[in-house]
Amino acid sequence: MGEHAGGRAESMVYTLVSDLAAVRAFVTDRAIALGLSPARADLLTLAVNELATNTLQYTRQGGQVRLWAESGQIVCDVEDQGPMRTFGAGMPPAEAMRGRGLAIVEMVCDHVAAFASGRNTVVRMRLGMA
Repeated sequence: MGEHAGGRAESMVYTLVSDLAAVRAFVTDRAIALGLSPARADLLTLAVNELATNTLQYTRQGGQVRLWAESGQIVCDVEDQGPMRTFGAGMPPAEAMRGRGLAIVEMVCDHVAAFASGRNTVVRMRLGMA
């Protein structure tokens, strides 16, 4: 566990595709335990699954998910050694083969930002409790 402005964060490391089910269960269970409604927890789980899947497709080291409550929000970081993510591009056209993951993350979360943390990239998602 790590310390954050909102208190203690619980985290989970993932390295294999077979870890994705455990990542989804961890995010759903922890978000609900922190006070997010089940429907909102499902949205966060969808967003984290998209990011974790990208991590496993595009990096060799896997990643880490961290969750905590802060100021009436659930905050969730997905950290890996992948490239910096760019948001704001919108949903790709229907015929596009790829590129929907980041757009989905942006659509289902109240706020999303990406930043560098040492040699890693962090995507921070926020969902309000209400």
